[in-house]
Amino acid sequence: MKHSYTEQDPRVRATAAIWGISIGMLGICIPLVAITNSGLVLPVLVIAGASLSTAAVWLASDSPKPGKAQKLTQTVTGLEERIKNIEAICSSVDWEFQAPTLPEAQQPVKRV
Repeated sequence: MKHSYTEQDPRVRATAAIWGISIGMLGICIPLVAITNSGLVLPVLVIAGASLSTAAVWLASDSPKPGKAQKLTQTVTGLEERIKNIEAICSSVDWEFQAPTLPEAQQPVKRV
């Protein structure tokens, strides 16, 4: 029986991925330890890395801070007001664009 919050929580999925890969690395480490006579260094490092990664995932703050959402809302509102002001300015001005004419000395040479 699965709980609905575990399916939606990205921390649970990340933890499952970390430990799933770590189990695979431990499976590779066991024959390597036997072949190289390196002792328990590799398996201990794999377990330590997975543990630290799991701690980092769970300790990281994934919820936005209360003031941050309000600040973002104010920023978006301010930008919307500025865009409305620019639209009002642009719609009130008659824009007539003409290609600038070059003086006679700077006219391109016509080739025949």
